[in-house]
Amino acid sequence: MTRIITITSGKGGVGKTTITANLGTALAQLGKKVALIDADFGLRNLDLLLGLENRIVYTIIEAIAGECTIEKALVKDKRQPNLVLLPAAQNRNKEAVSPEQMKEIVDRISANFDYAIVDCPAGIELGFRNAIVAATEAIIVTTPEMAAVRDADRVIGLLEAEGIEKISLIVNRLRPEMVQLDRTIGVEDILDILRIPVIGIVPEDERVIVSTNRGEPLVLDERPSLPGMAFKNIARRIEGDDLPFLDLMASYDNLFTRIRRLFKA
Repeated sequence: MTRIITITSGKGGVGKTTITANLGTALAQLGKKVALIDADFGLRNLDLLLGLENRIVYTIIEAIAGECTIEKALVKDKRQPNLVLLPAAQNRNKEAVSPEQMKEIVDRISANFDYAIVDCPAGIELGFRNAIVAATEAIIVTTPEMAAVRDADRVIGLLEAEGIEKISLIVNRLRPEMVQLDRTIGVEDILDILRIPVIGIVPEDERVIVSTNRGEPLVLDERPSLPGMAFKNIARRIEGDDLPFLDLMASYDNLFTRIRRLFKA
């Protein structure tokens, strides 16, 4: 059975689209057939992060209107044969698609894939309802900021009210040095508030920004990086693997030790 997963948060700017692109790519690297669905009408960005913006001919709007088949609207990834994208329309707003239409499209896509992953827009209005209407599970993305955590808590309540019981958490853009200096909330504080299982912790890293600007998900980079490893580990946890979390604080402590030695030299 296809797993239909919505990536959501409530608050904008927490990295949902980056996580969607990297998780979809990482699952495809594991041999899974993955369809990524951009539900952010009017502000689509998922195609840019995948480097597929120039390959879009049709969007979900044309597929719904019957102007093309769903197969024609799906854009094949340039690097991963198991990965496709169903793009949102950039010139339409969220009211252009109803939850019923969205559910029909996602259900039809799901028949041919192991995963259908929906990139949810910010907010909790119609765009949110479109993104969760067909979902069987959800991944909440938050950053270590109280505003983001508060919005995540609200979204969890909305998901539970819609009958979505399998909800996991990704803490994105964690900065261990700020946690160490008690300048931001840590993962344990976030878990105390949200009370859902954490499936991944992704550190803040400029390489994520670079890969995003290049349209190349970080998991494709052969050079090892902590966020790249974190994305790949999340994909494996989604698949059911029991993996330990990366010791991000240890990596910070090692860096801090090297800096102190440098100043002592």
